[in-house]
Amino acid sequence: MSVNVEQVSTKNITVAKFGGTSVADYQAMLRCADIIKKNTTNRLVVVSASAGVTNHLVRLSQAGVSSTEREQIITNIADIQFAITKNFTSQENINNEISALLTSLRGFAEQQAKQHTTKNSDEILSFGEQFSSRIFAQVLQTVGVNGHYFDARQVMKTDNLYGKAQVDLTQLAANAKALLLPLLTEQVIVTQGFIGSDQQGNTTTLGRGGSDYSAALLAEAIEASNLSIWTDVVGIFTTDPRITDQARSINEISFGEAAEMATFGAKILHPATLIPAMRQDIPVFVGSSKEPDAGGTRIQREVESNPTYRSIALRREQTLVTVKSPQMLHASGFLAKVFTVLAKHQLSVDLITTSEISVAMTFDNPHGSTQALLTKAVVEELEQLCEVSVEHGLSLIAVIGNKIHGTKGVGSSIFDKVNDFNIRMICHGASNHNLCFLVPEADANQVVERLHATLFTS
Repeated sequence: MSVNVEQVSTKNITVAKFGGTSVADYQAMLRCADIIKKNTTNRLVVVSASAGVTNHLVRLSQAGVSSTEREQIITNIADIQFAITKNFTSQENINNEISALLTSLRGFAEQQAKQHTTKNSDEILSFGEQFSSRIFAQVLQTVGVNGHYFDARQVMKTDNLYGKAQVDLTQLAANAKALLLPLLTEQVIVTQGFIGSDQQGNTTTLGRGGSDYSAALLAEAIEASNLSIWTDVVGIFTTDPRITDQARSINEISFGEAAEMATFGAKILHPATLIPAMRQDIPVFVGSSKEPDAGGTRIQREVESNPTYRSIALRREQTLVTVKSPQMLHASGFLAKVFTVLAKHQLSVDLITTSEISVAMTFDNPHGSTQALLTKAVVEELEQLCEVSVEHGLSLIAVIGNKIHGTKGVGSSIFDKVNDFNIRMICHGASNHNLCFLVPEADANQVVERLHATLFTS
């Protein structure tokens, strides 16, 4: 098939990011290719690994994987990728690339089995995006788009903190303008989210939400005019549609509102994604690759409407820690000692409330985390300073909107409807955009459903 080569100004570039379900199989990739083809400003494409591949790679990167399981995992990954490439008229070149990557992956997996390191883990985890980006570039060419693969590690330079590497923004901007931007006038470049490389050329990963964050960083680096995040839902909703069928898509929200939603549990965006977009004032669109014509949510600095209530976010698996000591009364330095202990163990507090002799703090336990953040060692060290109580099995509910702390009747509108539930902690006034509280995990869905009916459908 002939490939359309069209010159586009670098002053009007959209960075398009596709998640794992959007590149899960051949038909999904064709839908994404059609999105790229219909909008000629789409010049830089950032992809996640095909759905299912990352889970296999995570297992492959862990300790204690037998040689039999290792080979089965690699076979499963190969099956996912070759199920896509079998649809190409010309398969030999792309299949050779995939086979070469599989051989390299096997080598890293064997090294990991002999000596488990975080450096090897990052090498292994990076393969999902390496597969999908090569394949999607080929899919673009089959529909007549001049798509080409580009290795993000050439421009995305990081430190060597494997697993959650920090990007050198100055170097990224210089590299992107020198190596990437000149290609975008005549080509659609397909690259990887989530991965980078350190100064020695070793592969690194950016951690949770890394693919969306990569896309935002690249948009910032090339001074793109737009960033599109394509996922499997039609934009951002007033709450999780799985909790209530009354949830509805939001047409537009501000950066501030979106940041609060992402921070407090809305899984459609990782909080870090918005930071580069906000710095460069790049509008972000969130839509569904399955229904690209169904609309979506536009996130930008200024929006036409600023309602008191915009959404309700829910974050599960919260831990509440209360520290209590008479030493706090009319004394200084106690909180500093508590936070010194937390900093030593690299723990970050989410919410905090205080009274005369006690402090309550919440900690987020990321979904799927294999280890509790608040370990026995942390608790024992805190107990040297004060009395400590720890509560698990809680969920954080955040009502997000505008001028919440200065609007009359907010408290009664919210808490009158949930007065038959046990509220463990309330945090209000620190932000113009949210009011947060904790409830038992078992009550969370019911509380969200009731609040949504009151604030959004009444």
